[in-house]
Amino acid sequence: MKGITWRCLATLTTYLIAWLWTGETELAGKIAAVEFFLKFFIYYMHERFWLWLPQKSANWKAKFSKIKA
Repeated sequence: MKGITWRCLATLTTYLIAWLWTGETELAGKIAAVEFFLKFFIYYMHERFWLWLPQKSANWKAKFSKIKA
């Protein structure tokens, strides 16, 4: 619930900034909508990377320890 409310607050902030910058509510809405879904995708990829990294790091360490020996 905390993540969802944060995402909504951040999108509302983006909408307000875009509206103040452009003066157009429709364009601000489009920008906010794109930002909402794009940030979900970016967050998903960020989390996947941090899940992948320790596994890959362990593989690299194992590989390099064999080379040094």
